[in-house]
Amino acid sequence: MKRLLVANAKGGSGKSTLATNLAGMFAARRLRVVLADMDRQQSAARWLARRPAGFPAIHGWLPDSDRDALKAYDPQWVVYDSPAGLHGNKLEELIKRADLVLVPVVPSVLDMDASVDFIEALAAQKAVRRGDSSIALVANRVAPQTLAARELENFLAAWDLPVLTQLHDAQVYVQCAASGASLFDLPRSRAAPEIERWDPLQHWIAQHL
Repeated sequence: MKRLLVANAKGGSGKSTLATNLAGMFAARRLRVVLADMDRQQSAARWLARRPAGFPAIHGWLPDSDRDALKAYDPQWVVYDSPAGLHGNKLEELIKRADLVLVPVVPSVLDMDASVDFIEALAAQKAVRRGDSSIALVANRVAPQTLAARELENFLAAWDLPVLTQLHDAQVYVQCAASGASLFDLPRSRAAPEIERWDPLQHWIAQHL
């Protein structure tokens, strides 16, 4: 079983959007995937409740759910949607579970400022220093060809971490969130431009298997 944590202490960075589409990506490959919603708002769990029955299966899990039931499901992947304000012992606990960590950052000065301390705290975790967990950054909700997009690009480039891709501020994500779908459930013609931006992310995940 592989574990992928989507994390940023700043709310509004698009963690749930990234986590739900990651779960949808694994499910589309017919892998047994669990979407673990660690956030009190339970955005990922609500998305999963809206998911049509005919779509590839994603198993939901909440912190108060039965751990034995999770083991019995025998998932190949667990995607953790982490809460805002993640720090301290809770951050350390989730990092210990994670093989891979994706940090979404949106093009906002406030978000970038808030991400500095979080990325530094991630890099300081023992599991990361030992190489047990690998971190990568994702530019999220980007409006291309804007000053904000260039500022985010410069901010991410300053870190000694892989920057995988720029996911756009596209309506297809809004539509997926409302319907319980992921990009990978849609007809290719409808989602193709944004799915192509996921190729480097998928390649990074494959490299770490």
